[in-house]
Formats: sequence, C-alpha cells, structure tokens
Amino acid sequence: ARIVPALPFALERGLILLAGIWFVNLVNFMDGLDLMTVAEVVPVTAALGLLGWFGDLSTSAGLLATALCGAMLGFAPFNRPAARVFLGDVGSLPIGLLLGWCLLELAWHGQPAAALLLPAYYLADSTVTLFRRIIRREPFWSAHRTHFYQRATDNGFAVSRVVGEVFLLNLLLAALAIVTVRAGSMTIAIVSLFAGGAAVAFVLRRFSRTQSS
Repeated sequence: ARIVPALPFALERGLILLAGIWFVNLVNFMDGLDLMTVAEVVPVTAALGLLGWFGDLSTSAGLLATALCGAMLGFAPFNRPAARVFLGDVGSLPIGLLLGWCLLELAWHGQPAAALLLPAYYLADSTVTLFRRIIRREPFWSAHRTHFYQRATDNGFAVSRVVGEVFLLNLLLAALAIVTVRAGSMTIAIVSLFAGGAAVAFVLRRFSRTQSS
C-alpha cells in the first residue's frame, strides 16, 4: 500500500520509518504531567475504534485501538493528580509504537488527513518545541521543561486545567477526523485540517502566555 504515490517508493518508506521513530519518542517526551498521556490516547484510540467498527480501518487496528483505549481508561484512576503510578519509558514507548501503527494503518486505508488530525496536538507541541530548541542552539537531546504543556504549568495553569484543555482539544480533533473519513470529500478533509490546525495553534498560544491573577 502507498500513502503518497507521487514519491519514490524507497523515499516514502524511509520517511515512514523516520516518522514512526519520531512518533514513538514524542509520546515519551509528552508524558510529563499526570493524566497527559491518558488525555491524548483515549480520544485518539476511541476514534480509531469507531472507525474500525464502521469498516474504515482494518479489524486488527480497530481492535488494538479499542484494547489500548480500555487499558488507558483502567490506568487513569492511578495516574490522576497526584499520581500513584507512572508510565515511564517502559509504558510510554510501547504506547507510542502501537498508536503509531494504528495511525499508519489509517493512512494506508486512504485517510492521511485523519491520521494527521488525531495526533495533531502531540505532533505540534513536540515538533515545534524541538525546532525551537535547535534554532536556539540548545542541546535538544537533553532533558528540559519547554514543551507548551510544561510552560503552561509555569505560566499559572493548574495541571488539571492543562490536561482538561488537551482532552477537549483531542475530542474536537477526533470528531474532525471521523467527519473527514465518513464524508469522503477532499474539500471537507482540507477544511478539517485547517480547523484542527487553528484549534491546536489556539491552545498552544494559550499555554505559552502567562495567566493573569
């Protein structure tokens, strides 16, 4: 299966491998607040499970997404602030791998727009942060607290508020992704991508600004 037939096969596969490695690691990078990974993974996997139920995704990917959603819901009570249990590298890296594979399956089923919309917040926060650190010539491979969600807590947001806003944003992105797939229209896909991008940009901007007392 091809995602971007216009690209040479070897280049497309190389970019997919690079994107997969980045996605696995960014899930780990973004797991820095209680319930943050739950707020990301539950809406995304719930949407993937629904798409599997509708027949817009392979049965195996749909079942995996549903199982992962259930696992994260079971994990949530133990990870709510103040958390008693944490994912760590051992938990977040496999979640990134499984979630990345489900999204790749969605793209292979002719839905690249939906596959980009579902993880759009994680992709934007982590990628913008990485390039900002590279431009500033910071040691981007070292530990830091400059992700937008981390800056939000430094700017006066409560952890519950940050996680809540990320969760609501992801619900919106999941809805846009489902609409895109079910509509089967290029125009709706483009409009949804712009709407999702605007929503993500709005939240990132909020997180980067100091809250007035």
